[in-house]
Amino acid sequence: MLGGVFATDANQVDRETLTSISRGLNSSRELLISNSDRCGAISSDSLSAMSNGVVVALVGRPHWNIKELQDHASREGHASALSEAYGKYGTACIDHIEGPFSALILDPNDNRAIAVTDRLGLQPVYYAELRNGVVFSSSASGVLGHPAVGKELREDGIYDYVYFHMVPSPVSIYKRIKKIPAGHLVELSDGCLNQKNYWTPQFLEDNQEDLPALSEKLKYLLKESVKDATDDYSVTGSFLSGGLDSSTVAGCMSELHDNTEAFSIGFSAEGYDEMAFARITAKHFGIHLNEYYVTPDDVVDALPVIATSYDEPFGNSSALPAYFCAKLAKDHGMARLLGGDGGDELFAGNERYAKQGVFEAYHKIPSSFRKYMLEPVIRHLPKGTTLFDKARSYIDQANTPLPDRVQTYNFLHQHNPAEIFSSEFLTAVDTDAPLRLQRETYSRPSNASTLNRMLYFDWQYTLADNDIRKVSHMCAVAGVEVTYPMLDERLLRFSLEIPSNLKLKGSNLRHFYKLALTNWLPQETIDKRKQGFGLPFGVWMQNHKPLQELAYNSLLELKKTHVFNNGFLDHAIELHRKGHAAYYGELIWILTVLQLWMEKHSR
Repeated sequence: MLGGVFATDANQVDRETLTSISRGLNSSRELLISNSDRCGAISSDSLSAMSNGVVVALVGRPHWNIKELQDHASREGHASALSEAYGKYGTACIDHIEGPFSALILDPNDNRAIAVTDRLGLQPVYYAELRNGVVFSSSASGVLGHPAVGKELREDGIYDYVYFHMVPSPVSIYKRIKKIPAGHLVELSDGCLNQKNYWTPQFLEDNQEDLPALSEKLKYLLKESVKDATDDYSVTGSFLSGGLDSSTVAGCMSELHDNTEAFSIGFSAEGYDEMAFARITAKHFGIHLNEYYVTPDDVVDALPVIATSYDEPFGNSSALPAYFCAKLAKDHGMARLLGGDGGDELFAGNERYAKQGVFEAYHKIPSSFRKYMLEPVIRHLPKGTTLFDKARSYIDQANTPLPDRVQTYNFLHQHNPAEIFSSEFLTAVDTDAPLRLQRETYSRPSNASTLNRMLYFDWQYTLADNDIRKVSHMCAVAGVEVTYPMLDERLLRFSLEIPSNLKLKGSNLRHFYKLALTNWLPQETIDKRKQGFGLPFGVWMQNHKPLQELAYNSLLELKKTHVFNNGFLDHAIELHRKGHAAYYGELIWILTVLQLWMEKHSR
């Protein structure tokens, strides 16, 4: 864990405060520095104190793009290497550290404190601005250890959770706490706190290397990333869903070690179980596959524990199968799991990328023809006819710009917020904020294609704030470390060099990736549609009474919070019973998780 305090007034950081923060961090090391008018406290598993009073803390598994610094890290540790880099390059030292890391730098000489997270947000940092300083931590609970922060919830944070099914950076569920987005840092200097974007990807579209050369480079980098993510093969296993990424990671691992262990979760529900594909991959590479089938009773038992274990409400239902998979690995003696997350977001594997291409094609039609001829005709066609209704829907979505279009099926776009939330609650909420945040992220890369903007967009909202948070925390709860070979920085840089029309060719997702690994991965894996660890919560809830009781009772408890319209909570149950069980089951899931989380954390 990582944590620290920096105050412009030494009286603001005392031993009692540091002890409180360290207790929240559960950290074994701490250091206090002070002089007449400045004071800093810092705790981490990796510390370095320079002779001039600068203190550096760092966690993660970074590497350095300068050989001198990499050699220094090998001899004296990464925190010491960061101290050396800071002494030479100042805040530009961040340009030379790569991979998963978060770090704090306290510099009392320049009255400066810096907190930073890596380019993909693999190592989170939370912070709160105080009257005379700032407190940082790897977790919200660490920041809450400071007595001046407080646990008051943000109405906007609750709204964001229902909108995104998690609370995205840079905000948090708490009024006083923020999170540092991927590729950003926060600097407190001369009493001013500023957030800065220190890294934005530069996508290339004119790579002249031929396909065989690029394919060989990909295969080499994949194996190297798996090798570097593994210290001891005897206690390291792999998640294996049977999809492209987990099959790639497990396959690379099997070529590096003879007795590879993989772990997979199944569901006895039509359309959700991928165990057959995991078995195909295991057989193909000679991997020993460990299986567990999650049941509705497992959900009833585990959901209250899992929902309340997060620092903030987290509504991704696949957290539960991720937990059971990690627990299975722990029970089989594993200390580390290799996760397959990231390949879809680096090499264009999500169906929405191809779908958005269909909508973008509409704008190749001359605008005058669209506006004055095509659209008036389509809009005057009779309603209630499937073909005509689809045509109108297509035009409406095509005329909605990205990234707004991605949220077409969001609950808070399908239903008016005033229908879901109480009027009193909405007076304290800026309902336009989620889209503004997404637009700013989407527009950040310069000279990027629509596809590459969507990939970058997903690095924040699908990876950093969602999938990585899900898997990392569930592994921690199960007692297993996790690393992400597909998110190795060398693979990230390589993905930037692949032209958009090679990553995605028409509707063929991950075109280049699949071509490169054909004849190495099983053909069934190459051809399968993406699915993942989706949980059949809504389907199970139709007939499993204990699951119904847990969910419906949670919605009844939410009525006491005065956040939601009580009529909508009742309506949500009816929509699930009589409508689309999976779609509205997800709505009930996120509301159930919110109620369980608030019951424990908002007291």
